[in-house]
Amino acid sequence: MAKDSPVQKSSAKPRRAGRKSGGRAGRHAKRKQGAVGMAVRPGTEGGAYKPLSDRDIERIHDTALDVLANIGIGDPIPEMLEYALPKGCTLDDSGRLLFPRALVEELIDVSAKEYVAHAPNPKNDQEIKGNRVHMATSGEAVNILDYDTQTYRPSTLVDLYDAARLADQLEHIHNFGQPFIASEWSEDVFVHDMNIAYAELAGTQKPIALGIAMVDHIDPLIALFDAYLGREGGFLERPFCIFGGCPIVSPLRFGKENAEVLVKVAQLGMTADIAIAAQAGATAPAALAGALVQTFASSLACLCIVNLIRPGAAINFGIWPFISDLRTGAFSGGSGEEALVIAAATQVANHYGFTTSVPSGMTDSKTMDAQAGYEKAITTTAVALAGGNIVSAYPGIVGSLLAQSFEGMVIDNDMLGSVMRLLRGIEVSDETLSYDIIENTVRGVGHYLNQGQTLEIMQTEYLYPEIGDRRTANDWQDGGKETVYELAHARVNRLLSSHYPEYISPEADARIRDKFPIKLDPKDMKPGNGRWGG
Repeated sequence: MAKDSPVQKSSAKPRRAGRKSGGRAGRHAKRKQGAVGMAVRPGTEGGAYKPLSDRDIERIHDTALDVLANIGIGDPIPEMLEYALPKGCTLDDSGRLLFPRALVEELIDVSAKEYVAHAPNPKNDQEIKGNRVHMATSGEAVNILDYDTQTYRPSTLVDLYDAARLADQLEHIHNFGQPFIASEWSEDVFVHDMNIAYAELAGTQKPIALGIAMVDHIDPLIALFDAYLGREGGFLERPFCIFGGCPIVSPLRFGKENAEVLVKVAQLGMTADIAIAAQAGATAPAALAGALVQTFASSLACLCIVNLIRPGAAINFGIWPFISDLRTGAFSGGSGEEALVIAAATQVANHYGFTTSVPSGMTDSKTMDAQAGYEKAITTTAVALAGGNIVSAYPGIVGSLLAQSFEGMVIDNDMLGSVMRLLRGIEVSDETLSYDIIENTVRGVGHYLNQGQTLEIMQTEYLYPEIGDRRTANDWQDGGKETVYELAHARVNRLLSSHYPEYISPEADARIRDKFPIKLDPKDMKPGNGRWGG
């Protein structure tokens, strides 16, 4: 893990820290209280960016329903057929499950159009509906980008705990979905799944999510969460963790293990979470419209299954078309085409009022450099403006989803704040048009720095970056000429050396460790463990 470094010492100047820390703490406190009129807040509405016409959406819809009715989805599992066949679905000669158009349209209407994303702490609950935008981590990468060596190493369980602790303190990351695996336990999937759940619960009180591949692990996970709450059945009354996966393998066939998870989640009445990530030019048509058709059809198939099991069920409609670099066939998550096709996918889903999960913030750069910055910003801006609900913004991801950077999480947090500010737009009123202010200033002192309005709206109209460098050039040179990457590394060390929350009570911890094979060492959950200057 990263240690104290000369970068940290050179950037922690009393003048800079003193100037920023008080204001930042005050802003964070007000936003956590849900203060009206702050510069940014979770759930700000998007939906202004619409790359498709209404006629385009109609044609995509019609073609997707033709795909479901005539081509269908291969390898349906028996648990699905139990619900689908009695309702009018059929199997063709090759065993593909066909969905009648009328049934699909009926289930589109029935599916829930909003739900509450619960959090371990109820004050962090979120209403997911309309075009409200929330930023989330995502990924299940397999590596960590080490700052000091600039090399990739396998991600570990304690890394996941640290990432949760970091996200817990980053204002513009609203939800924490598992960003990478605990690779040392990848061969023992049960131990892995129990421990990633524990690590997320220990590190943050924001809404959490897990990628679960084994249906047999769902009941034990619920039991773990019940042990945390101290009563059996408590979790399902208020499920603060969403279980997700990729139930369809492109092109157009069910993946057995994730499909089983989808069915089980629907049977339990939980919000289903899917990610249908066909790659244009590889596992989906190279034409962007065709990629949208296939991905939309696959996502609709999952929505249909969920609502055949439990009519009116909620689902994160995860329509995730990805892009290939057609010169090589390689995945290209930071391309302009990715920004465009995901925004279009969001628009299609919003057309029906679905609650959406959409990706952004991916980069093909191998480190947090200028390429990562512009690729992450353009895809996230496009998706947020289109109005995705759960924007899986991949804060900190690098290397085409292969690795996670802790410094990148901090840098991307600034970027996400700017995107949320962009969404909020400009309020136009008699007061904000400022005619009297202009007249008084022009006829008076000639500047606006000391005007009452300027002071009043410093926090309500403007958002200030946590590490984005706005010093003068002279101050920057005198301060060591730090890059944003270096400033982020210093901030990661400060945040992770001190923030060891006790979100799991000693009593609950004892219950959980007594029943489950928890491998996270309690020594690693306290200061003085040798990580991050602690």
